[in-house]
Amino acid sequence: MRSIKVRTIVLAALLGLSAPAGCASSPEPPSLPPDRVYAHAAADEDSRAVPVPAGGTAAALTRPLTRTGWFCAQVRSNADGRALWCRIGHRDETGSVRPQVAQFLLDRQDRLAWAWFPTPEAGTYQRGEPPQVADAAAPALDAVWPGAGDRARREIDAFARAQPDPVVWDDGAPRTSWRDEHADYGFSDLDGLLVTAAGAAVRRWPFGAEHYATTMSSAVDDLKAGGYDCFYPPQQSCTRVQSNGYFRVTLRGDQIVTARFGIGSSIQAGRQRHPLTEEFPRGLTFLSEAVRGPVTARIEQARRSGTGFTGIVAGTIVVIDADLGRVHAGDLVAYFDIQLGAPLAATLAA
Repeated sequence: MRSIKVRTIVLAALLGLSAPAGCASSPEPPSLPPDRVYAHAAADEDSRAVPVPAGGTAAALTRPLTRTGWFCAQVRSNADGRALWCRIGHRDETGSVRPQVAQFLLDRQDRLAWAWFPTPEAGTYQRGEPPQVADAAAPALDAVWPGAGDRARREIDAFARAQPDPVVWDDGAPRTSWRDEHADYGFSDLDGLLVTAAGAAVRRWPFGAEHYATTMSSAVDDLKAGGYDCFYPPQQSCTRVQSNGYFRVTLRGDQIVTARFGIGSSIQAGRQRHPLTEEFPRGLTFLSEAVRGPVTARIEQARRSGTGFTGIVAGTIVVIDADLGRVHAGDLVAYFDIQLGAPLAATLAA
């Protein structure tokens, strides 16, 4: 059975912490997201994903990323701010896709209030590896705060050079932090770079997902009908042994925020051997009726062609990673990892 990596998310540095550059260790930091930023009633929540608006801070932040192959979108907003989500898939030597993401939160005055550049799923920032966090963060930060990105690259590089090989975590993950006129910064090789702006803040962070998703309690019986082993509540991860498949959600209460599932299948001559209804006989009922049809059609298109996709479909973030591997002449095995919806800021779609 395909192994599922569930990542524990911890804060890279205390919010607002300032310390000299270099390695530092401390007791277990508080977990992401920051305290109580989602503990509020709906505040004009809008969960329809849209392209990054042209002009302004959002476009400046994301332009250096999209120029190098990233996908970026505004994934939700409310009365206090808006959240941007960016992603790129790095394909490894086995043909599997290892994602890297970046998250941004802008306030009502179009100022960057918060940013996070997690380490890629493939691993941590270690000696000899490409500095993927710094490569993403430096040009994005420099675009809105001149000099901030270059400083971040220097701090991260100095931190990496100072670590023993292999890194030993005696008292939590080693981390470093610094401050400039724009923000507080914290970096660890476990969690990447966290940025908290000095002059901007979003009190109520956007959390909407109703445009594209239903609730787990309403979807679990349909998943069981498709052969998934689900025990909800409290389980948020289901498995389907017949197809080496999984189904996993992130939730806010009972509301689905992201849904991820994997389909083990074989493609020959450009065609899928079994229909999607074999996995989901009642359809993708974890999606709202407004987006279910277009999203299903896009998934089927990817399965017929054996190719991936990252984009917006009917106001919904759709990521389809096709993990490909040749087995013998004329047969192309494809395992599809599919993500629908974007996670809330300061969380990952685990």
